[in-house]
Amino acid sequence: MSDTSTRPPEAEHEDQVSTLVEPSRLSPGRRTLLAVVRARETSILLVLVAVLAAATIKTPSFLFSSDSWRDLLLAPSLLVLLAVGQAVVIITRNVDLSVSSILGLTAYLTGRLFVDNPGIPIVLVILAGVLVGGLLGAVNGVLVAWARVPALVITLGTLYIYRGIVLTWAGSDRINAGDMPRDFLRLGNRSIATIPILTIVALVVLAAVGYYLYAHRGGRELYAIGSDPDAAVLYGLKVRSRVIGAFVLSGGIAGLAGVLFAARYGTISSSAGTGIELQAVAAVVIGGVAIFGGSGTVWGAAIGAFLLVTINRALPILGIPDFWQRAVVGGLILTAIVLDRVMSARQARKLLAAREQS
Repeated sequence: MSDTSTRPPEAEHEDQVSTLVEPSRLSPGRRTLLAVVRARETSILLVLVAVLAAATIKTPSFLFSSDSWRDLLLAPSLLVLLAVGQAVVIITRNVDLSVSSILGLTAYLTGRLFVDNPGIPIVLVILAGVLVGGLLGAVNGVLVAWARVPALVITLGTLYIYRGIVLTWAGSDRINAGDMPRDFLRLGNRSIATIPILTIVALVVLAAVGYYLYAHRGGRELYAIGSDPDAAVLYGLKVRSRVIGAFVLSGGIAGLAGVLFAARYGTISSSAGTGIELQAVAAVVIGGVAIFGGSGTVWGAAIGAFLLVTINRALPILGIPDFWQRAVVGGLILTAIVLDRVMSARQARKLLAAREQS
């Protein structure tokens, strides 16, 4: 398959715009500006800015204080990590519901490694968490790709299996901050130039995965697989290995999130991370990644994660009851799905009209 056939939908959309408007009438700068304005991520970012502005007008300390600024960046960091991995899986027209259990298992593994092996290097513990997470993700990927069972069913099952492993292993045991090295705990609390270390780690992972999806052939093939899996097979793409790789990446990132969860909160029990898988899926969908696969970016998923966490912090300040807070999140998810279908249909009509004119 040629590079053109595996280009991300965002690049294809820019080409569609170019065919509808004569290239001579648009400078490269104006074409870039037009693409940014029309991007789904831009609308989500504007909603985030509006929420921040409303909460800050009501309570200026919401944004303009050192602690609030730090919490605003720190609180969504783990969710951003999970959303990045989840976005890659959803782009392939799958879903990974097991990420919360992977996070909980690797978080408890992190604590046990420090308790059972005093003096163990922190880097080794981080690598162990990522490798175990990647292995659990590989189990999901193999079952989905080779057994041809829907990812929703497989990962719902492994969600309970992995959580059962944690419950059996940990029981009622709890690992406390005093059981882990201070240098490790500082990863979850220290900042560099007012930016929390956890946020920096999340941004580095975001940038690396975003670059891979946009610039690497393997990343572009993930979009092609999500757009039309059957056509991808006919083109000769390694669909199974790419899908397995997406799940391995999601699991590895969830494993990293589990290690950072231990550093962030210090106290780890068998319930660590419970329920966060639905927040990760919600962040991805709100961020403009099509639930049916084939389009979207990890940048949008990260903005969606920030928006979800910010809404939960801002709405109480605005005096909105808890019920309506949940309703707002549900409304955002429904709006994102409907908007995705409307925009897809609109782009298809424009492309058809352009082809007819040519």
